[in-house]
Amino acid sequence: MTRIVSIKFRNAGKQYDFLARDMPLDRGNQVVVETDRGRALGIVVAPPFEREEADLPKGMKNVLRLASEEDVALANTNASREESALRYCRIKVQERHMEMKLVKAEYLFDGSKIVFYFTADGRIDFRELVKDLAHYFHTRIEMRQIGVRDEAKLVGGIGICGRELCCCSYMTDFAPVSVKMAKEQQLALNPTKISGQCGRLLCCLGYEYETYCALRKGMPKTGTRLTIDGHTVQISDVNILGQKLSLRIDDGRLLKLSRDEFEQLLKPDATLPEPEMGRSRRPEPSMASSAQKPEKESDKSGDSARNRPRRRRKPGGGDATRQEATPETTTSTAAAQPAQPAAASAGPDTTANTESGDAASASKRRRRRRGRRKPKTEHSEP
Repeated sequence: MTRIVSIKFRNAGKQYDFLARDMPLDRGNQVVVETDRGRALGIVVAPPFEREEADLPKGMKNVLRLASEEDVALANTNASREESALRYCRIKVQERHMEMKLVKAEYLFDGSKIVFYFTADGRIDFRELVKDLAHYFHTRIEMRQIGVRDEAKLVGGIGICGRELCCCSYMTDFAPVSVKMAKEQQLALNPTKISGQCGRLLCCLGYEYETYCALRKGMPKTGTRLTIDGHTVQISDVNILGQKLSLRIDDGRLLKLSRDEFEQLLKPDATLPEPEMGRSRRPEPSMASSAQKPEKESDKSGDSARNRPRRRRKPGGGDATRQEATPETTTSTAAAQPAQPAAASAGPDTTANTESGDAASASKRRRRRRGRRKPKTEHSEP
């Protein structure tokens, strides 16, 4: 049996297995280990455990020693130099007009290499940039391109829930997330609501996906139509967590039932229950009500015309002029109407009389308009 210990190199980072040998290790201890990139300072995740030698992967590295105070001080010194290295690299990127975004600079434990993490849309030729950095820092340079999710993990931040991002607090690996998970949980497909700081779908969409799928089994979909007790019933809403359904019947009733009550309605001899008290019920449509509808509308229009308040008339001669002009205008209009067909068959005398009658009625109408605009006051002589 061989003793194995799991170690991580950053917060919420991946965990790697190392050979613990006979060293007394406990959770939270800082140790110096040998990696493919050189020596590194890591943290013990869990106490060592034993495993068969046949199950061990090939090329497993050893834990060198427990970290001393000098090792921790060296790691802190390298961490303080990372910010200045990142600023200098950004200046060189701007001078060369390279389309890349620098995210972080990381020194190895022994300072033998600097790793620059960056994001870019495509491939970047950074050979000349590496030469400038190596000449300035006098050490090996590595440029590593990462994705937007890894960028959010390295930078960190606060999510829309108000808590620290999951990827930089405890998540070690990224699980695939799809829009189907949001649909299954009945979430609004708004990109600003279901996207994280990285611009991708929220990782937390997958936390409750399996629970929703298990609760969803056996429940009908929204919009399903059924025939129950001689009525056509449509599923209008489904509450997955509450295990409740809303049914709309063809006569306008709305029922809210639990999942067990709905399963009872699917039996052949089932009857629809009455709606809950206090709920509004839509009246059933009938032919009599539809036939009486236009009559009621006409009655309403007649009543509104009768009850409409009369307009106040202006005091003065305007009303008198209007009252006197009304019978004359009626007489002239009545006299002018039979003259139109006669004008087609009569001679020039009839046409002249018709034109004179039209001119007289037009002059009367003008006088009536003047009387409405400005009332005239007549003084009788003694």
